[in-house]
Formats: sequence, C-alpha cells, structure tokens
Amino acid sequence: MMNVFPMYTNLNSPHSLLNGIAMLRTEFLPLLLATLSLTLSGGCSQDAAGNSTRSARPSLNAAGNSPGESPQSDDVTIGDQATDGRRNSVWIPAVLRGSENVDWPQFRGIGGQGKSTETGLPVNWGPERNIVWKTALPGAGTSSPIFVGDRIFLTCYSGFGIPNEPTGDMNSLKLTVVCLNRSDGSLRWQTPVAPALPEQPTIRDEHGYASSTPAADDDHVYVFFGKTGVFAFDYDGHQKWHATVGANLNGWGSAASPVLCGDLLIVNASVESESLYALDKRTGTEVWRVPNIREAWNTPVLLNSSGGSTELIVPVLRNLLAFDPATGKKLWWCDTHIDWYMVPSAVVQDDVVYCLGGRSGGALAVRGGGRNDVEPSHVVWTGNKGSNVTSPVVHDGHLYWMSEKLGVAYCADAATGNIVYEERLPRAGQVYASAVLADGKIYYVARNGKTFVVAAKPVFELLATNETEERGRFDASPAIADGALFLRSNRFLHCIDE
Repeated sequence: MMNVFPMYTNLNSPHSLLNGIAMLRTEFLPLLLATLSLTLSGGCSQDAAGNSTRSARPSLNAAGNSPGESPQSDDVTIGDQATDGRRNSVWIPAVLRGSENVDWPQFRGIGGQGKSTETGLPVNWGPERNIVWKTALPGAGTSSPIFVGDRIFLTCYSGFGIPNEPTGDMNSLKLTVVCLNRSDGSLRWQTPVAPALPEQPTIRDEHGYASSTPAADDDHVYVFFGKTGVFAFDYDGHQKWHATVGANLNGWGSAASPVLCGDLLIVNASVESESLYALDKRTGTEVWRVPNIREAWNTPVLLNSSGGSTELIVPVLRNLLAFDPATGKKLWWCDTHIDWYMVPSAVVQDDVVYCLGGRSGGALAVRGGGRNDVEPSHVVWTGNKGSNVTSPVVHDGHLYWMSEKLGVAYCADAATGNIVYEERLPRAGQVYASAVLADGKIYYVARNGKTFVVAAKPVFELLATNETEERGRFDASPAIADGALFLRSNRFLHCIDE
C-alpha cells in the first residue's frame, strides 16, 4: 500500500536513514541553501533595509545593448510593477520543510532536475501487480502531474484534436485544470478554462493543447495554456488571475512549463511571442520580458551557484542563455553549435549546466558564473550525441538520457562528456517523456507505455521492463511521490507502488 509518510518510512532502519541523509546532503541540501540565498541576493534584489527592489531597464549603449552584450537586440522590458515594501519571499517545497509528504511541485520535480530522495520505489509492475489505482482523466494531454500537500494537479483538453479520435470541431475545444486527491486519485475538482480561438488546427504527433506542466506553491497552482495564457488558481479551483504572453501558434504546439522563482513566475513563451516573461505570481502583472527567445520548447531551470548567485538558464536556437531572474538582464551566452530548435530542458549540478538538443544530436556542458560570451572560457565539453526531445538527469558524476527515436539509453561522464555506454532498449519505439531518478534507479517511459528501469550507475543494467494494461499514449514525464511512481497517459493517471 502507498505510504503517505515517506520521509519517515524507515527511521528505525539505520541503513535507510543514512542513505536518505546522504542524498539530502549531497543533492538537495545545496539546492536548499542556494534557494535560500535568493532572498538575500539573486532571486529579487533587496536594499539595505531588506525591502524588495526592482531594477530599472539595464543601462544600454548606443547600439541599444548592455556594454559587452551580443549585438542582437534583447532589451529587457520592465513591467509596470510597483514595489510595495514587502520582502520577496522564497517558497521552499515541502520536501525541504520537513512535511510528511514529499512534494513534486513542477515539471521534473524540485528544481526541474528529475530526481527524488524517495526510496522503496517499485521495480516491477503489470496489469495485475503494483498498480494501486488508476484514474480516468476528463481529457487528453501531455502535461505531467505535480504533487503539493494532499493534492495532485494536471491539465487536460477535450472536444477537439484527441489522439485516435475524429478531429472534431475546434469550437468544441475545452481546456481543464484538474485536482485529484493524492491518496487515491479521486477527483477533487476540475475547473474549465475557455480557450482563445482559433487555435492551431492540427498539432504534429498529436501533442495536443495541454502540454505544459503546472507549477504550485503552498497557496496557488499556476498553469500555462499557450495562446490562451497563464492562469493562477487557488487550491479550491477558483481563478485568481489571467495573463496573456502572446498569440502566435506553431505546428508543434506549445510545451514549456512555468517555473517559480521567489515571487516571480517565469514563463518561456517562445512559441507565443518569442519572449521570456517574469510575472508577479500574486497578480499576474508583467515584471520583465526579454525578446528573441527563438525555437525553445524547453522549461527554464535555475542554477543556484555555490557563490550564492542565481542564474536562469534557457537553451534557444544555437545558444545557451543565462539571465538574472530578478531583472531579466542577460548575464552570459554560449554558442551550442546545435542548429535546431531546443526541446530538452537543461540540468545543473556543481555550478555546471548540462544541455542536450538537436535532431542530429548534440550536447554540451558549460560552467556558470561567466559574463557575456563565455565560449570557450566556460565550456567544459561538447559532444555529438544527445536527444531532440527528452531531458537528462545528472547523478554521481554521470549524465543519463535516452534518445527520443533510437531507443538508445546513454550514460556520459559528466566531467568529460565521454560516452560511458550506449545501449539499445528492446522494442522501446519513440520516447518523449524525460527520465526520472530515485533510489538508485532511472525510469524511462516510452510512448507505447513500456517503462524501462535501469540502474543509475555507469555500468548498464536493465532491471525491468514494465507495462500497464492500457494501450494509450504515454508522452508525459513521470512523477515521484510517496514512494510511488505516477504515469500519465492520454487517458489515465496510474499510481504504481509496491
């Protein structure tokens, strides 16, 4: 049965307790300390009295760029944001507050890194084994579930463009924000969102109209529906605000998920307006906006450096960009030499950003903390094998990921980029979901519903290959909470636990 007190499951087991403490110390305590530093420095600037301040537009040279910046115009638009004297708070997920529940509050969990401190996750499951519950969803979608407190949040769409169904009438398109009970998957509430029509008439690979994973803090859940906009809801499903971030459409649809940073909600609106937005999470007011965010379907991540600064990382066409999350000022950039759109989200560890992308394959590692053009000074390594869709995980000095089309699992040395292994997984087919890692295991979910469990070590070991009884499409990245794995298809949410 599912244990709703996972942080305390094995406190009378010295081995399990020490393992948990070690992982918290080596992988999550640095994140906590760096996140706390946002209050004092990079997250939102503060004056000597501790009041929050918002920078004016950065000083520009005669060409319209900050001194030393790239010649491409990427001025920051500062929104009409009044400071109210309140200190900008930093929300700390419950997993770092000692709550009885371990939260998974955004795309790929805490920090967007695809990792969890949970132990005891299942290795094997099937139609008659270890599927604790399965909940039918009120629509399709590829957004991942998130977990905060006793709630699960995700998004759905229905009425138009459903995979394996007649296309239907666009005027029947419905968007829905869904809240489920964490313990048993029962419906808590669902709130409709009126789509801004016309939408993209067809979306390639049937990704649909609910692809962005929500983000949540202790009071609100934030969702992004592309052209329809960004919304905040309270925990009872009541809409608190709505903001638009552009109206452009794309044949691949929208995909990037919102990210919380202090009192800011960061939204990559590359598809909608080729812009990166920071909204006040309390009101939806635009705080700053950066243009020229081109061909980027990825979710931004925060690099919380050992020196106490914070950098907002966004891969775009041919470049890896870093911004000050408080002001939107570009800090540094680096040519990726990847001449394709960028879908995988970056991961970070020990002040280094790891980035994959490109149909032809490509990867690089760049040390944070630089200024202006950091190539070659901060480039740790580059590689020619990557992924066009899936995001990696970094663990114990190695980078792990899976090709979206080759069915190949990769392991690379995080220090050098050298490929340690590349192994084809049996009948994997396409893989769009990003990997997650917990308890020494990596979970790769294929679009056909197969989940490959691979040992998180630099020697390849396939521990299990699992399927549910469902023959749906599994494009959403899995989530981890309460010692269980959660898999979302285009029809159901599955809870898998031993």
